Amino acid sequence: MTEKLYYQDSYQKEFTALVVGCEWDEKKGCYGIVLNRTCFFPEEGGQYADSGTVRGILVEDVREKDGVIIHYMKEALAEGSEVCGRIDFGERFSQMQQHSGEHIVSGLVHRHFGYDNVGFHLGRELVTMDFNGSFTREQLQTVEQEANEAVAANLVIRAEYPSPEELAQMDYRSKKELSGQVRIVTVPGYDVCACCAPHVKRTGEIGMVRLIDAARHKGGTRVTMVCGFRALADYRVKEDNVLEISRLLSAKPYEAAEAVKRLQREVQQWKDKLFHMQSRYLNQKAEELGAGVEGQHFLLFEEDLDKNTARRFVDTGMRRCGGICGIFLGNDRQGYQYILGSQHINLKDLLIDFHGKFPGKGGGKPEMVQGTVTGDCQGLSLWFEENGRRGKEK
Repeated sequence: MTEKLYYQDSYQKEFTALVVGCEWDEKKGCYGIVLNRTCFFPEEGGQYADSGTVRGILVEDVREKDGVIIHYMKEALAEGSEVCGRIDFGERFSQMQQHSGEHIVSGLVHRHFGYDNVGFHLGRELVTMDFNGSFTREQLQTVEQEANEAVAANLVIRAEYPSPEELAQMDYRSKKELSGQVRIVTVPGYDVCACCAPHVKRTGEIGMVRLIDAARHKGGTRVTMVCGFRALADYRVKEDNVLEISRLLSAKPYEAAEAVKRLQREVQQWKDKLFHMQSRYLNQKAEELGAGVEGQHFLLFEEDLDKNTARRFVDTGMRRCGGICGIFLGNDRQGYQYILGSQHINLKDLLIDFHGKFPGKGGGKPEMVQGTVTGDCQGLSLWFEENGRRGKEK
């Protein structure tokens, strides 16, 4: 059994230990190093492992198996040698801030709504908590407010190992059935939970608790959170974005959202005008088709048009055209998106020969197909003049 120093002092940054095992792990592609004692918390309980070094060598991962902590490293260490280990305490402290904040939030949710935390993931940037129930925006704001009140109260967070008899009398949260010695973490007045991870000593060290998102997930709600220095970093990124948006829109920061809405309305108005202009242009082109001379094809090449408008053009044109009505959107250099229609030729049959000559892919019904193709407009037009009736007539 490895002596777990992080339970004695979660703030310990360095330690000395003896190497008691070193074996090559083929699956990991690393040596599995076992020490008699360690400060490295392994990946467990939804939280990723501590990072750091042992004897100056980077620790790639840390796992626990049957009470033994295994440090995965690229270099071997001699069994029996004494080594010095150092954890990345900045990362450890951030983990403690997030995990302690999660306890407060989950405890509040359980108290107010009776929901259980059925999933927890502490990532390197965000924390997610899965609850088996739904919330309104106002309810989550209340939870966030009370969580920050718990931070301001600077309460002592306790970790203890109750006896089986004491545990049987306790009301505590747990995501799974537990056996053996159970570690209980308590935030007085907010949460009592079985937990294996290191925590801060007092709630004041958590810093700000910020619930930044909530989305439906597997019949419940996934809440995304950041605490402490991560919350500060999140605020700075969002503030920088708001300031840049307000500068671009010549609006005050607190008026940026309304300025964006105004810009969206203006963009939609211009889109509507462009749509009407394109529709008029294509209607004029459709009028040029005349009465539909037998075998006549009508192919239009344009750089960029609204695809719905283009489809309507083909739908109208195929009724007037004696052959194939088609539109190609793009250019010779980057290729084209095409829509082809005909009341006289089976276009699905024609595509086989077409893409045998020009790289691309397409599909659809015998009377209308669409796809992408690489080629130049002159070559494409010539091919249809020479081969446009190969599809079996309907």
